[in-house]
Amino acid sequence: MRRSEFLRAVDLEFGARASALTTDLVLDALGNRTAAEALEAGLAPREIWLALCAETDVPPERRYGVGRLEPRRR
Repeated sequence: MRRSEFLRAVDLEFGARASALTTDLVLDALGNRTAAEALEAGLAPREIWLALCAETDVPPERRYGVGRLEPRRR
């Protein structure tokens, strides 16, 4: 997962709460960092996404493959 895919996934899953969740919610799984702090520290976006999903009870079926754009058709 790329950073852009992470940000897109957070927006799609959490909508208007996305910004607040990434800057305010401290995640134990990320060493007591917020998602934004973890990104700045260089942690993998996929690791951050999965920690955020686990903390906010996102169902497993909505955790994988999100944030990706549809392939371009030629």
